[in-house]
Amino acid sequence: MRGVLLAVAAVFVTVSAACAQIDLDRLLKGLPQTPAAGGSVGDVKIGQALKQALQVGTEKAVNLTGRPDGYYLNQAIKIVLPENLKTVESALRLVGYGAEVDALVVGMNRAAERAAPAAKTIFWDAIGAMTIDDARRILNGADTAATDYFRDKTTSSLTAAFRPVVERSMNEVGVTRQYKQVLAQAQALPFLNTEDYDIDRYVVGKALTGLFHVVGEEERKIRKDPAARVTDLLREVFGR
Repeated sequence: MRGVLLAVAAVFVTVSAACAQIDLDRLLKGLPQTPAAGGSVGDVKIGQALKQALQVGTEKAVNLTGRPDGYYLNQAIKIVLPENLKTVESALRLVGYGAEVDALVVGMNRAAERAAPAAKTIFWDAIGAMTIDDARRILNGADTAATDYFRDKTTSSLTAAFRPVVERSMNEVGVTRQYKQVLAQAQALPFLNTEDYDIDRYVVGKALTGLFHVVGEEERKIRKDPAARVTDLLREVFGR
């Protein structure tokens, strides 16, 4: 999205001197502005396009992850068993439970895919709450400046939204129920930090990591690739 958002700066430079003092905070909130003189793109359109660029990227990311195999068949974000369970995984496969372990891996990814759609509203709320300082950092930032903004502003809300969906989905996987029973018994053991073995917590964390990875990829596309500007407004404002 860097090329897209940097294009905003180019528009600011080319419009009339009056536009040089545009109040980005008002633009981001969609408040009325006086259109730029001389047939240039109006201030309102610039603000709307900036919001739309962020909405397009996040919606695409949610659509890509929140569908069957959105995580499972994407090798960049596929959720596999954590390192601290590799010994357990090997032992289970050795005694003939390979199919059940595979089902657990599928179940983890299905849980993430079911949780992902909840992110759209949370992302769009963060766009609506964006301040002038946030906008400046995104406009002048790196290729994933907007993604970094979302990660900072939404991780807590996304974790809260994802957790119950993941728990319900994971409880449908038989081997998960068995694993949780063993974990409950193990909680009585000294020196064992059961949080490190909380499979639901692990899946939520990996689901968010994967989601932000895809958001970052979409941001890069909108910054750099004109074909990613999929609305008339984005093409009109950022195609100049």
